[in-house]
Amino acid sequence: MAEKKAIYLTKEGLEELKKELDELVNVKRPANIISIKDARALGDLSENADYDAARNEQAYIEGRIKKLEQMIENAEVIEEVSTDKVSLGSTVAIRYVDDEADIDEYKIVGSQEADPFSSKISNESPIAKALLNRKVGDVVTVDSPNGSYDIEITEIK
Repeated sequence: MAEKKAIYLTKEGLEELKKELDELVNVKRPANIISIKDARALGDLSENADYDAARNEQAYIEGRIKKLEQMIENAEVIEEVSTDKVSLGSTVAIRYVDDEADIDEYKIVGSQEADPFSSKISNESPIAKALLNRKVGDVVTVDSPNGSYDIEITEIK
């Protein structure tokens, strides 16, 4: 049997998944069942686009419900984090050593919550891997597909 992989989530991330699951189970699934029933009532199923669309939607809904249930079951909530060293759940301000002016801030989250557009990076990303367990003032080398570069940790929140 395959080993279950922990899904690291913030409390907010877990609540979002539970909300989505609730929406799928209590709103979208019942609406889809009605859509299938209505499409069946139209007659010949072999050339019924409404029926095909409703069945495709049903497959998506059921697959997503199963995935969400699995994620919630394997969720490990990221507890309050220390500001002494970078860990999962930390918000880290960094300065690129080659670029004195720019300071970027990232929150390190589990891969399911990663959203680069919101400055949330996966704990499995090259930059997060380089930052984990480091302290303010540390200069670390990030090995990325585009080459290596150095960053300095300026603040941990």
